[in-house]
Amino acid sequence: MELLEHVVLFLHFIGWGSLLGGLVVQLRDPDKRVNSAMRDGIGLAFLAGLLLVGVLEGGDEEVNNAKVAVKFVVALVILVLTMANMRKERIPAGLYWDLLALTLGNIGVAIFW
Repeated sequence: MELLEHVVLFLHFIGWGSLLGGLVVQLRDPDKRVNSAMRDGIGLAFLAGLLLVGVLEGGDEEVNNAKVAVKFVVALVILVLTMANMRKERIPAGLYWDLLALTLGNIGVAIFW
């Protein structure tokens, strides 16, 4: 069970890294857009996060449900915003900065809570 937990956690990290990388690579671009790294990253992070909670609940570890709820809601908002703007040529700068802030915030919750 521990191996499965580590594999799913690894995939979760890969997803968040891909999302963050897809955002950071556009920092200097004047026109921001939702790219495939962002789309695939949030999809993987979201699904792996759900699976990770299931694995942890099935094991003998305590799960902080408040933390999971906060991370779930933030990730769901990122997922919806990303998918809703996937086909657009450009996204507003405010939306880009919101996605970056939400991503960093969710990573921060995982580390500091």
